[in-house]
Amino acid sequence: MREEKRQARMTEIETEAYALFDALGFEGTSMLALAKRAKASNETLYRWYGDKHGLFESMVRANAAQVRAQLTQAAEGQADPLTRLAKLAPVLLGMLLGPRAIALNRAAATDPTGALGQLLAKGGREDVLPLIRALLSQAISEGQLKPPQNGDIGGVFMHLLVGDQQIRRVIGTMAAPTEDEVAEKAKVALAQFTALCTSAAPAP
Repeated sequence: MREEKRQARMTEIETEAYALFDALGFEGTSMLALAKRAKASNETLYRWYGDKHGLFESMVRANAAQVRAQLTQAAEGQADPLTRLAKLAPVLLGMLLGPRAIALNRAAATDPTGALGQLLAKGGREDVLPLIRALLSQAISEGQLKPPQNGDIGGVFMHLLVGDQQIRRVIGTMAAPTEDEVAEKAKVALAQFTALCTSAAPAP
């Protein structure tokens, strides 16, 4: 019970951290400001997170776990792989373009050391892409898809689904899409992907 309470409190604190990142940016956010906003002691924050980078890493892990859980749920079922992929695609795109993913990416973009970007890659794309590849591999084995002549099939799928939309959200040149817009974007991307990977011949 004590650990459950701690996890619940960490979720509350990290929710407030997202709000501060949005208002002040990662560099402008201090652990003291977070402690005041979250009504927590500075000592508690440093005991649980170590420092601001530890806080960021915890936020990345929590966000990745949420993404993974929702994608796993979307990919489950007895339907064929492409049907499950069609269910999964808008969920994934919505989360990648959502406020939490954008806040984390903006923080990473301002870090000249690249450390935050490495944390984000480890807990983000590298964590999620194997789930996508497994579903695509099943579609290939069942004859629904063929590997593209050039490029990894998982990378091709992600490129068509996301493209430059996330970076445009990060730099503020693209507004947050509505749920209907996300669904339509995912539908178009999946149509392009299946057209490419059903007519393509395997690379020699």
